[in-house]
Amino acid sequence: MTSGETDTDSTTSGTRLRTLLRLLPYVKPFRWYLIGSAGAVLAAMVCGLATPLVIKAVLDGPVAGRDPGSLGWLIALITALGVAEALLVWARRRLASAPGPRIEANLRADLYRHLQRLPVAFHDQWQSGQLLSRAVTDLSTLRRFIGFSAVFIVVNTTTILLGIGVLFVLDPWLGLITLACGVPLVLVSAHHETRYAVLARRSQDQAGDLATTVEESVLGIRVLKAFGRGPDIARRFAGQAAAWRRTELAKYKVLAALIAVIILLPELGLGLQLLVGALGIADGTMTVGTLVAAVTVAGYLRWPIDSIGWLLADANQSATACERYWEVRDAEVTITDPAEPADLPATGGELRFEGVRFTYPGAGAPVLDGVDLVVRPGETLALVGPTGSGKTTLTALVPRLADVTGGRVLVDGVDVRDARLADLRATVATAFEEPVLFSASVRENVALGSPGATDDDVWLALRVASAEDFVRALPWGLDTRIGEQGLSLSGGQRQRLALARAVVGRPRLLVLDDPLSALDVHTEAEVERALRRVLSGVSALVVAHRSSTVRLADRVAVLDGGRVTAVGTHAELLATDPGYRALMSALDSEQEGAVAS
Repeated sequence: MTSGETDTDSTTSGTRLRTLLRLLPYVKPFRWYLIGSAGAVLAAMVCGLATPLVIKAVLDGPVAGRDPGSLGWLIALITALGVAEALLVWARRRLASAPGPRIEANLRADLYRHLQRLPVAFHDQWQSGQLLSRAVTDLSTLRRFIGFSAVFIVVNTTTILLGIGVLFVLDPWLGLITLACGVPLVLVSAHHETRYAVLARRSQDQAGDLATTVEESVLGIRVLKAFGRGPDIARRFAGQAAAWRRTELAKYKVLAALIAVIILLPELGLGLQLLVGALGIADGTMTVGTLVAAVTVAGYLRWPIDSIGWLLADANQSATACERYWEVRDAEVTITDPAEPADLPATGGELRFEGVRFTYPGAGAPVLDGVDLVVRPGETLALVGPTGSGKTTLTALVPRLADVTGGRVLVDGVDVRDARLADLRATVATAFEEPVLFSASVRENVALGSPGATDDDVWLALRVASAEDFVRALPWGLDTRIGEQGLSLSGGQRQRLALARAVVGRPRLLVLDDPLSALDVHTEAEVERALRRVLSGVSALVVAHRSSTVRLADRVAVLDGGRVTAVGTHAELLATDPGYRALMSALDSEQEGAVAS
């Protein structure tokens, strides 16, 4: 999923507010912190607004009456208000420091757990950079909003209303002037808020696209260097960065215009207040203390008024971040445990496909169209067929990486959709054509699917996969950390570790999607002989792209056009199926070419 799919503004202010309100369950446990923080800062601002009233009392009392003797308690009151304001600001910061990071951590943990539960089809449709930007950048934006902007939107609005009320008490005309300047301010802010929301969403999506490009170029650095495509990717990166820069500049232009209006209107109001005040003092309808207090209150309101613009902009950006977060969190988890799960038998190992159909979402023609196939207990069945025949898709249905759209997949007579996912994936182990290793130790990578595996179990699995010798030769053996994606190892070493990971839990059913493609012929035969010897009695479905692998299978199934067209032993199919002979001849030619190279 890319920014192009979401670069519209179909949301209203009400919709954005409802999006932000969906965070309330995360905020609720920390509500007293936030209420206390808002209360503290509001009380601090009340102290600030009370100070001009004391100043008025000083000017219109002791100063006007030339009575310095009564200044003492007024000065003490101003001092007390100042100390109280400082303490309340300190309390606000202390109270606000706890909720934001903890709410962010909870949101990120929930998002990560949800990503782990979403089907593979979801991850196939979304760019990893887009998911990364939502899990990192967007949640940081929400943390700042919850801990700061949300509090001050409420507090500053309340302070402005209180300040205008104070001005009306001091002099109705001075209050009307401030109110007259405030109404256009609200209208302008609302107008710029809509424009800013569009740019904020575009900017966040472009950041996700840029993160995807960086991630892909780092992971694929060998390919880029080998084909000399580094400059092309650099130009692509520069183009995306320039587009993001233009969006950010457009954001700042909108914000700059808003801030200019926010600064201009209060200045005009202050000028009018001074004019009206001076005329009032001249004709005796206003005291100097009243004018000074009014100007002081107006000055105190400058920050609350000036901040409204960027607080609203931050609220819009946070609403966009929240919307992007819920786009992922609302994605449906389609592969789940059944309401009443069935127990898988403790022994067995039969795998059966009955009328299996599968169509990818949005695709017209089915990839699998009525597959009937049985893998008997203890049998190794090789699955062969031309590219695009549905072999990998069929293997993905066994551990429920995807669910059939028709028919059934049965493990020991139990429909895989009726079994608990944990039980199913403990019974069925999978090794993929592209081995995925993590930035962790050899032990952690091999024992990934069997957390309770001992070192003896790990070494046995490595021995089965013919990986023991090279692991023992590593600097720290099982404790040696493998770099990102295992790129510090050869292709054959990575695939042998992935194979060891599949067999370490001693599964009853092994699904291998051609995991031996990077091994030389000698090592491949050695690994397969070890598998047959050590894992006797284990059922295995093996997608085979080498004739040597096919020959080690008990039976072979030919998959073509989404259907099983032939099943038999290697010798039987060679004798009776011309298509199979042609396929084997092509595989032999590819293998000979690989050996020659």
